[in-house]
Amino acid sequence: MKTSLRIFIAGLALLLLGSLPALAAGTDDASAMFKGLKGNLDISGGTAHIPVMKAAAQSIMAVNPEIRITVAGGGSGVGVQQVGEGLVQIGNTGRALKDSEIEKYGLKTFAFAIDGVAIVVNPANPVSELGKDQLKKIFAGEIRNWKEVGGKDAPIILYVREDGSGTRETFEERALDKGQASDKSNVVNSNGAMKTAIGQDGNAIGYVGIGHLDATLKGVVLDGMVPSQENAKNGSYQVTRLLYMNTKGEPQGLTKAFISYIYSPAGSEFISGAGYLPTGAF
Repeated sequence: MKTSLRIFIAGLALLLLGSLPALAAGTDDASAMFKGLKGNLDISGGTAHIPVMKAAAQSIMAVNPEIRITVAGGGSGVGVQQVGEGLVQIGNTGRALKDSEIEKYGLKTFAFAIDGVAIVVNPANPVSELGKDQLKKIFAGEIRNWKEVGGKDAPIILYVREDGSGTRETFEERALDKGQASDKSNVVNSNGAMKTAIGQDGNAIGYVGIGHLDATLKGVVLDGMVPSQENAKNGSYQVTRLLYMNTKGEPQGLTKAFISYIYSPAGSEFISGAGYLPTGAF
């Protein structure tokens, strides 16, 4: 899996365009692709997807007032459930669908972006690098004080995502080698909530999608791997995942047009602008 994903990532082409050209291209593409369409489109699920979905929705609705698109989060598990039950037309996940989900709901899946998952601490924390064995012991509750890994004498406060989160699944599978965090960890329900928690707690450790890294967080170097989208692209950072749009059955009409738009040049610019890597054509 790691080798194939590295090869796949290495073959991607990034569109490095400025925000104004991206907006113009997005409007032009939307005018052509959504001409004559109307109706409502509801999207929910993984929170990492929201910036891309919102940018696309705003561009579409700006040129076609007869289309209304709503974008909500809730996590990957919510995305699967709501699209499967027909509550939304697109359910987003930050992980691949399980065979049981595909069989139960008859879902189709469309990978549109690659994201890395970064281990993060508060910027005031002097710890900047951890080995994977240290990380596993920290999240298992075996290492409980920062001084044990070169930090100050202070308790380590664990933060994790909720059950069903694609970010959590990627973190546990790739950073913890399929291990699980201590049941004493604090649980937050979005990348945004994780950023707030880590930013406010000098002794905290958690994880976010690399696209969410900013000055309020410090990305931890893991086994020499520096968390960045460039390193996710070239394969040197291996805590990575695909982002998916999922539909109940083959997409039709407005839903199909929206998915095609995400795979268009304008959609690739929205994906790159959100800090992710576009996967290529629909």
